[in-house]
Amino acid sequence: MDKKVLAADEKSILKSMFIRSHLVFLNFNMAKMEANGFTATMTPAIENIYKDDEEGKKAAYLRHQNFFNTHAVAFSFIAGLAAAMEKEHKEKGTVDGQTIENIKAALMGPTAGMFDSLFFNCLRIIAAGIGIGLCSQGSFLGVLVFILLYGVTQSIAKYFLIQWGYIYGTSFIEMVFSTGLMTSLTKSASVLGLMMVGAMTASMVSVPLNLTLNVGETSVVVGDVLNSIFPGLLGVVLLFVLVHLIRKKGARPTQLIIGIFVFALLGALIHIF
Repeated sequence: MDKKVLAADEKSILKSMFIRSHLVFLNFNMAKMEANGFTATMTPAIENIYKDDEEGKKAAYLRHQNFFNTHAVAFSFIAGLAAAMEKEHKEKGTVDGQTIENIKAALMGPTAGMFDSLFFNCLRIIAAGIGIGLCSQGSFLGVLVFILLYGVTQSIAKYFLIQWGYIYGTSFIEMVFSTGLMTSLTKSASVLGLMMVGAMTASMVSVPLNLTLNVGETSVVVGDVLNSIFPGLLGVVLLFVLVHLIRKKGARPTQLIIGIFVFALLGALIHIF
């Protein structure tokens, strides 16, 4: 990969861009989504690269106001890459404005899927599982653990990715995909995420079925029998029913919560739960 050596002013610009990259959802809207946040992040680079070139500066700002949307962490990598391309465009003319827009658009989808799997579908679930477990025991550490594992790690990743995007340019993303590394990482993250969902379901979704069957002088609690055969079976069944209602029937989470609440009250009244 072609690597650039960062000058002092470039380090300062990237640091400023890193801080601004946390404004990814600044004035988020359905028309342009993250475009405003991306433009705000690009401001230090645009101001430094184009300086007194008002027309070039205006064109750059308009260019980055086009529709843009990806994961908040990948956002930083693309911003760093865009800054490098803007510099090439201004100083050497080897990259035109349309190419910058095309590369940004081409990277939106792959990076969104990649980082959604790694952070949103995997790390978030792991962090939430640990945090909820601690909070359920009355420990405030659960909140801090979630923030550290899910929030701080994203910020650290953004810091390095914005530099890598600027230093390595397009060769980095080409290397990751050409070697098949990203496919393996995405698949591994998906498997780990599913494992965590299963573990959280088994430990946190409880259906306290107290239905009792009287056979002669013997009483049998149905819930105890089911748990002896398959511990947590009713929790798994409930999860799949809820997922089916959301995906196939279009039910909303609020409706399901209210439905569970009403069902639980009725079940308690007739001594099922």
